[in-house]
Amino acid sequence: MLKLHFAPNSRAGRIVWLLEELGLEYDLNRMDFHPKDLKSEEHRGRHPLGRVPVLEEGDISIFESGAIVEYVMARHGDGGLKPGVHAPEFPEYLQWFHYCEGMVMPPINTIIVQTVLMPPDRRDQTALEQAQRLLGKAVAPVETALEGREYLVGDFSAADIMLGHSLFMANRLGQVSDEMKNLKSYIKRVESRPAFQKAMET
Repeated sequence: MLKLHFAPNSRAGRIVWLLEELGLEYDLNRMDFHPKDLKSEEHRGRHPLGRVPVLEEGDISIFESGAIVEYVMARHGDGGLKPGVHAPEFPEYLQWFHYCEGMVMPPINTIIVQTVLMPPDRRDQTALEQAQRLLGKAVAPVETALEGREYLVGDFSAADIMLGHSLFMANRLGQVSDEMKNLKSYIKRVESRPAFQKAMET
């Protein structure tokens, strides 16, 4: 049985979404997004930095959301939610799968720190504005790529779970402008998926 250590409003939502899309059974350890849970000695035994998600299966324990998605796809995906390695779409699939952590999430992390996590007297307006500019630049190529497309690479794939979740977060932070019509429509399609809704309600 797969066991997911989870906290709401985190990257762990991607994994719930994936597990629901694949129709897999799993056990959920829902923790508060708070040091009393995440930085506990017990959870640091699972993740040395006290973060989520962490996935366990038998004697296997793995963290990092992208690594978990790849693990679940390889072990339990039955060939779904990704193009074959020799398919023309495969290189672009890999690109967008990893684009979220390389380009989109770093400025999102800064924005969340500077608007939510940091006490008001310690917030840095310059750092916030720089992150907002970087995020705008990071999502612009995705807006272009989505022209005439329903999803990032052909049919719905794990790239949409990785990057789509990040774009949902960017939109929720008010960082996707109304002029980005392709992104706005794409995010609505993502939000309409039952597996996504289940993940956000968890």
